[in-house]
Amino acid sequence: MTDSPTPSFGDFPIHPDIVAALADHGIVAPFPIQAMTLPVALGGHDIIGQAKTGTGKTLGFGIPLLNRVVSPTDAAWAELPHAGRPQALAVAPTRELAVQVAGDLERAAARRGIRVLTVYGGRAYEPQVEALKRGVEVVVGTPGRLIDLAKQGHLNLGHASIVVLDEADEMLDLGFLPDVERILSLTPASRQTMLFSATMPGAVVALARRYMTQPTHIRAMADEGENAHTVKATEQFVYRAHAMDKTEMLARILQAEGRGLTIIFSRTKRTAAKVTEDLTERGFAAAAIHGDLGQGAREQALRAFRNGKVDVLVATDVAARGIDVDNVTHVVNFQCPEDEKTYVHRIGRTGRAGNTGVAVTFVDWDDLHRWALINKALDLGIPDPQETYSSSDHLYADLDIPREAKGRLPKGRQTRAGLNAEVLEDLGETGKSAGRAGRRGGSDSGRDRARRDGAPRADQASTNRSSHGDQPARRSRSRRRTRGGEPAAS
Repeated sequence: MTDSPTPSFGDFPIHPDIVAALADHGIVAPFPIQAMTLPVALGGHDIIGQAKTGTGKTLGFGIPLLNRVVSPTDAAWAELPHAGRPQALAVAPTRELAVQVAGDLERAAARRGIRVLTVYGGRAYEPQVEALKRGVEVVVGTPGRLIDLAKQGHLNLGHASIVVLDEADEMLDLGFLPDVERILSLTPASRQTMLFSATMPGAVVALARRYMTQPTHIRAMADEGENAHTVKATEQFVYRAHAMDKTEMLARILQAEGRGLTIIFSRTKRTAAKVTEDLTERGFAAAAIHGDLGQGAREQALRAFRNGKVDVLVATDVAARGIDVDNVTHVVNFQCPEDEKTYVHRIGRTGRAGNTGVAVTFVDWDDLHRWALINKALDLGIPDPQETYSSSDHLYADLDIPREAKGRLPKGRQTRAGLNAEVLEDLGETGKSAGRAGRRGGSDSGRDRARRDGAPRADQASTNRSSHGDQPARRSRSRRRTRGGEPAAS
């Protein structure tokens, strides 16, 4: 008996322009989650999809969503009573995931002329409001900004006939349940709802029961379970490491043979910033992504990483939620994860799409108990991590590190363009006061960076003339001109 041929997107009742747009990017055959989801979703049924990030679920819900939308180029557009109002909505827990989802939808919709708008906090309201006024068919956004725009009367979800909740478990973990419920209440009761989640905690199940109609549960996990699948796809090393030697160990690991894009995880924002600084000083092309960075800086780092201008991304767990970057070969846990769920989430950034990956975890002496719990929960078989230093022979052997590798990247291997080669967009970010932005690291424009570095403000003379910051300088100039009643020298 021969195997059934792999179906293509053209075998499903999908608009030919969507099929052609996907083919433009070399996407012709669905992944398993897509093949399972499409027949149900295209029929207009509610879906609970259980799949982890990186399985291709975006197109699993994105294609049915776009297929249902009436485009300005369609004949039916002229008879649409709510033309220009959002017809579809996708809700994501983080800015990064929203941007990623919107990008996938835009590529699939390119030939249909469907307008996709991404809305999230940290960016100015005005461009988003103007786009809504001009008209959009699909909105992708984070809960907070969606609610803000709806409260202000700019976002009307009363005609959103299809709603997607992506990474629902992460959404709930971040405390967005009330916001999600509020958003769903703004949409038609007759909508099609698709919920995707890597896990199914009680709160997600309750949400589905309350807001979905006879949903079909689709589970795209390996038969042996998600954790076992992660273990199978990723070669894992765990070392008991001394805090003062970690960066030195890391510098050698980053010189391993065959290393490509690498993500380093830390528990704190401060550690992420410090590790990035140390690695950059050692010659590595590194960038950070954490909560103290403004949205422009976070997007700059992600673009630089995706484009290969930097090959090391240092991230905190919250900032890394939803990051889906292909060809990540190594993940390093600079600090031991809090629990087994976080561990699986972290190392799941590598070993994707049939590829293998390498995961390295540093365990401080103080974290041995925490690691023991993770090891037991996941049955990893590494109860007692080996004590390891940057000079340990087994470190070099385990990770295929050249014996000549030291704590700095040789000049001849420093070939990446670096973070500064990636454009830093001025997003017109909200909440930028000079003091607060400096403390939070939240401003992203060159003007604001210069301000934090002590450079003079170009707009100083025309803004806030009575401020304490401007007065001393003007009084000083006046005294110089008139001291002693004599004219100033020309």
